[in-house]
Amino acid sequence: MLVIGLIGGVIIGLHPAVTILLVGLIASLSVVLLARDERRDGRTGPQGTFSIVVRFGLVAIATFAVIQLVPYRRDHSNSVITSEPAWATPETRELMVRACFGCHSNEVKWPGWYSSVAPISWAVTRHVVEGRDEVNYSEFGLDGWLDDDTIEVILEGEMPPFSYTVFGLHPEANLADTEVDHFVAGLRNTSGFTEDEDED
Repeated sequence: MLVIGLIGGVIIGLHPAVTILLVGLIASLSVVLLARDERRDGRTGPQGTFSIVVRFGLVAIATFAVIQLVPYRRDHSNSVITSEPAWATPETRELMVRACFGCHSNEVKWPGWYSSVAPISWAVTRHVVEGRDEVNYSEFGLDGWLDDDTIEVILEGEMPPFSYTVFGLHPEANLADTEVDHFVAGLRNTSGFTEDEDED
């Protein structure tokens, strides 16, 4: 039933996380109904409670095992680099690689085990896909596009996001204040990076 629910959810177009949530809710409801039946039949006490905990644990383990089979964005390949900015200095590129290339390039170095274990892998992959959709420095300047957001989000501390560096993940992306100053100065001198004059 669990596998059928997962496959059905993916086929009808639900996001796998939503499908897992729905299947988990159904499985949890089943455990609650079984517990109610046990209480009604007079099987209460430590043995009945233990049985409920074991059933819930087995459902959780089965759900976790089955979601590993969902083929949702498992491709961790990088596309070809087609166009990169003509960096003002090598230091500017090095700082960009450290702080931004983890999500905004075709040179993503996929993190350890957690980028391959669902449901965490789904979130990591989604983050990279959204990052590349927003700006991809490996496909920079195609079609005359100019970047008017990078400098702003760096100065406002929005990038890299907290979720990228929380728990000591990606410490290389945490730039010191002097590095941020050098980085922004380098970006201002790199062709293709502009600042939005409308916002103050």
